[in-house]
Amino acid sequence: MKKMKRGLLAGASVLSICVLLAPMLVLAAEEGTPQPSMYATFWALVPPIVAIVLALITKEVYSSLFVGILVGGLFYSGFSFEGTFNHIFNDGFVAVLSDGYNVGILIFLVILGAMVSLMNRAGGSAAFGHFAKKKIKTRAGAQLATVALGVLIFIDDYFNCLTVGSVMRPVTDEHKVSRAKLSYLIDATAAPVCIIAPISSWAAAVSGFVEGEDGFSIFIRAIPYNYYALLTIVMMIAVILLNIDFGPMRIHEKNALNGDLFTSGKAAQEDETGAKNPKGKVIDLVIPIITLIICCVIGMIYTGGFFGGESFVTSFSNSDASVGLALGSIFAMLLTIIIYLIRRVLTFSECMECLPSGFKAMVPAILILTFAWTLKAMTDSLGAAVFVAEAMKKSAGGLMIFLPAIIFLVGCFLAFSTGTSWGTFGILIPIVVSAFAETNPQLMIISISACMAGAVCGDHCSPISDTTIMASAGAQCNHVNHVSTQLPYVLVVAAVSFVTYIISGFVQNPWIPLPIGILLLLACLLIIRTLNRRKNES
Repeated sequence: MKKMKRGLLAGASVLSICVLLAPMLVLAAEEGTPQPSMYATFWALVPPIVAIVLALITKEVYSSLFVGILVGGLFYSGFSFEGTFNHIFNDGFVAVLSDGYNVGILIFLVILGAMVSLMNRAGGSAAFGHFAKKKIKTRAGAQLATVALGVLIFIDDYFNCLTVGSVMRPVTDEHKVSRAKLSYLIDATAAPVCIIAPISSWAAAVSGFVEGEDGFSIFIRAIPYNYYALLTIVMMIAVILLNIDFGPMRIHEKNALNGDLFTSGKAAQEDETGAKNPKGKVIDLVIPIITLIICCVIGMIYTGGFFGGESFVTSFSNSDASVGLALGSIFAMLLTIIIYLIRRVLTFSECMECLPSGFKAMVPAILILTFAWTLKAMTDSLGAAVFVAEAMKKSAGGLMIFLPAIIFLVGCFLAFSTGTSWGTFGILIPIVVSAFAETNPQLMIISISACMAGAVCGDHCSPISDTTIMASAGAQCNHVNHVSTQLPYVLVVAAVSFVTYIISGFVQNPWIPLPIGILLLLACLLIIRTLNRRKNES
């Protein structure tokens, strides 16, 4: 909470300064312009770049995001005082918080926070931690169990991040795994796993962007070419089994072995009352989690028309993840409360006390999400997507063999700058389809997969990505710590993926570049381990 208060204070300070400077800026403005002069230019990408750079330098996410939002508002209004703040608050904060999809995600966040508080208060989390301590003997085992659970929960990335974090925190804490490492494992098994799972909200989204083609069939055929997602899974397993940590993550892991799981020493406040409940058992965590999974799946297929006669696959493809997760989590929470009351592990008043407690735990994630969504609204209003789309259309015809590698980089940059992978799909996939559907269908499949891989890569490491924010919330890790520690890992996999896409453009076969990519990745990790050893010896 202290970290959050300082962030809000810094944001308020920035706002005050901008209010004082705005009258000077307005003198240079051209008021009343229907479309900003910076629309669909490189300047449209400046606001998110400013926010990201500030966040990494200052380690202060709230004020950094707000400065990015302010820059976007100034660019849009032509540096008009009134226009800037009207755009920020009316087209930004108010618009994103009144959007039905975003509200559904916020409801899901709050309810999941309440469920975590319930499980802690009932003693389920503590009981599961004691049980896992007997079954999982090593740090590597705790990390591999986290990866396995993340791979199993492939339905939706939001659901994955928060559920895996809630279940595995007691286990990884017991084995002194840093919260930064836990955040990385959660994040790396969220979007990268969902993008190669045929039955997931991501598969449905990608299929919908492939107009005029069999979207689901193309998604299936693109899976072997999704090198970033596949190599990320290899990366996690190799890092755990070979015990290789590098960059800032290495410092966090060393500190965790000495008892400091957060390194910064500024951990999120957790509800520890559950550890004092002697009635808690493992089933008090397992049953709510299983109930949550079942209810969320039912909620998602309900929104897709399953109970109206649609097949399971069709209803899942047509589902509204936001509404489905909100509905499912509400029913799961009600069932959890009923189960706890029947078992008499909690009283009704204790259950009700967990609701505001859970909401309080999710406030930092909700604040960051709101700022990130508003920053995206500023970027969209400046035409960042149009700028990238036009640039790709002009160059797509001459790229040919190198298109998969280049579109991978474009996808990375766009998703990193805007914090959205789905938006990147929507921009790049139609361009690829129109360029190659008639001339080279195989290269179209590779390029679509490169677009998905690049979007997931950029989304994976972007500080303003909602999935990255969810991973921080799930692990209850400082958000900037999570971003800075996982960035070197993402860059290593991204570099190897870029090479594999160059190879795939020439051979146009998925099974030749993938083994080469795996060998390159392992070679990079072994070189890093050797350098670490030499550094320790010196």
